[in-house]
Amino acid sequence: MDGGGGSGADYRVLARKYRPRTFDDLIGQEALVRTLRNALDRGRLAHAFVLAGVRGVGKTTTARIIAKGLNCVGPDGAGGPTVDPCGACDSCRAIAEDRHVDVLEMDAASRTGVDDIRELIDGARYRPVSARYKVYIVDEVHMLSRNAFNALLKTLEEPPEHAKFVFATTEIRKVPITVLSRCQRFDLRRIGVDDLAGLLARVCGEEAVEAGEEALRTIALAADGSARDALSLLDQAIALADGPLAPGPVRDMLGLADRGEILDLFEDLMRGRLPETLARIREMNELGADPLTVAQDLLEATHLVTRFKAAPGAMRDVSEVERARCAALAGTLGTPHLGRAWQMLLKAVDEVQRAPSPLAALEMAAIRLAHLVDAPAPAGSARPAGAAETVASPPPAAPAPAPPAAPAATRPQDGPPPEDGPPPPAAPEPAAAEAAAAEPAAAELAAPETVAAPGTFEEVVALFEARREPVLAARLARYARPIRLAPGALEIAAGDGVDERLAGDVARRLGDWTGRPWTVALGAGPGEATLVERERAAETATRRAASADPAVAAVLEHFPGASIEAVRPLPGAGAGRDGPEANAAAAEREAPIDGS
Repeated sequence: MDGGGGSGADYRVLARKYRPRTFDDLIGQEALVRTLRNALDRGRLAHAFVLAGVRGVGKTTTARIIAKGLNCVGPDGAGGPTVDPCGACDSCRAIAEDRHVDVLEMDAASRTGVDDIRELIDGARYRPVSARYKVYIVDEVHMLSRNAFNALLKTLEEPPEHAKFVFATTEIRKVPITVLSRCQRFDLRRIGVDDLAGLLARVCGEEAVEAGEEALRTIALAADGSARDALSLLDQAIALADGPLAPGPVRDMLGLADRGEILDLFEDLMRGRLPETLARIREMNELGADPLTVAQDLLEATHLVTRFKAAPGAMRDVSEVERARCAALAGTLGTPHLGRAWQMLLKAVDEVQRAPSPLAALEMAAIRLAHLVDAPAPAGSARPAGAAETVASPPPAAPAPAPPAAPAATRPQDGPPPEDGPPPPAAPEPAAAEAAAAEPAAAELAAPETVAAPGTFEEVVALFEARREPVLAARLARYARPIRLAPGALEIAAGDGVDERLAGDVARRLGDWTGRPWTVALGAGPGEATLVERERAAETATRRAASADPAVAAVLEHFPGASIEAVRPLPGAGAGRDGPEANAAAAEREAPIDGS
């Protein structure tokens, strides 16, 4: 095993050690592999290819595999072009070691001129020395000058039979269309997080390194679809860790904040909790999180919540806990406000990049974003649910202009007031009037109203809704399974969407609202059904009772394919008709029926 315990000179980095050697080793590029396999099998391989994609997805590696397949002669020296190069013949070994005389690699980033391309064109006219084909691999081809591209066009139009050209680029739009039209184009896709995590797990197995699944997924997410970046980050993480790879040290190495902490920060921002927001940002910065990374993570959180709100079924790349958090936030935030938050965070990322103090820029952006909840809602939208209301006094009114002095002819004569009426009341001083108006509001703020302790779990959830805590109310209703409720104590079953952070938030708010300390414990028992499950069960029972009514059953039988979509009581029907019969009658008259 290379580099396991030898000197530094013997060690090869993982990105080079585990570079794919055959088409079977390529991951995430199934369409490319299938096309090239079929072309080689049928002898219909083009004379020029353009491989486009982000860094580290396998462009140059694919070019070398193509060169191997074209020039492989097999272990016995009698083979022909193949989709599975043997890797043992002289040609395969020479290409793998970058020393084959007929496989020439050119870096267009350093050789951009027309003279460099003229040298390539002149060499392409001569037959290969020892291989079947001359293969020219031009990396970063978009860096060539316009004159260099023009010089290449004639050779690409009428290439020698013994020459193949493979161009690799990360900027496909910078390659002239006249060049692209003479080549077969392949777009190498970003490698998925699951594929990258599987690759890292296999490498860890080969290297005898223990690594947790979450740590590997964190590295795969940071690699952004690049296998080379993923292996380089894994190399760094192995050097950092003293034992098994854990998520915490990996996030510290990458300068990342925990996704749960980012969602907490995002929730505080969307609810206008400015002190908590600034405290979280400072804490993340002290723990080593880069302010720019935090801003980008907030941008990603905004995208996650908005995407969940638009298409919940498309959220396949997040964990169940993150899905629960996104569901709760998406249910309480409007799309227009999320869109405005996205625009503000985009500007914040740019400011954090350019500011002399990135932390100060992030805090200023957070202050602006926290006040988003107090801004007027965009046209056609409501105030974001869960936004913390603020009590603001109106701006002081400007003093009214003094009335013009009455003319001397109409000014009343000086003298005592008339005896038949009371004296006119004196106008109050403006400052005294404002103070008197502010006293009730100040007293209300100083002494917050407390409520009686809830006696049922339904009352607990209703209290959170009444106190404008819709995110916590939604999480309790959707995921919390109550075990026991007593004055000052609540026990719920631990599980997806229910953790210590949720328990702490619920206990703290219940204590503030009821004026007494509360403890919220996470139990190991199964607990009762959640409120959402109870509502669904009740709705199912109501529909079943309605469908049992003879009139409704007759309608359903008369219209095949029809179904009961909703059951609503008739206005005023509750006084004289209760139970399944009333529900069935309501269903008969009001329930929309598909297919009618």
